[in-house]
Amino acid sequence: MKIWKDSIYFQTSKGISFLDITDSVENIVLKSKVREGITFIFAPHATGAIIINENDRALLGDIKSFLERLVSQDGFYEHPQNAPSHIISSLLTPSHIIPVYDGRLALGTWQSILWVEVEPWPRNRKVMVIVIGE
Repeated sequence: MKIWKDSIYFQTSKGISFLDITDSVENIVLKSKVREGITFIFAPHATGAIIINENDRALLGDIKSFLERLVSQDGFYEHPQNAPSHIISSLLTPSHIIPVYDGRLALGTWQSILWVEVEPWPRNRKVMVIVIGE
């Protein structure tokens, strides 16, 4: 069994925003030379998340609007700085497992791996990727 570890580094823009990291994860899978197995992706951050969904501008706008309506930026929170960011992030997930078939991510036709930024200011981010298999 082979285990390959790598990370993706990037900077985000402020507010709720989305960054497609599919190609970066796919490149790590290709470098690993794993033909059959799994890819585990993890965001070691308390105010960001990873989703797998369609990378469509209108859909991502709908998701952003929904999250903004669900968790008000103007509400009263005991956490002093960025409570809405933590709350939104807790509703999403920091990790996913994706099968690897024939050396490629086994994503559906319309699926992309998307980083969801929820901080009100730009941040330096990291996503950890572990590929396990044969």
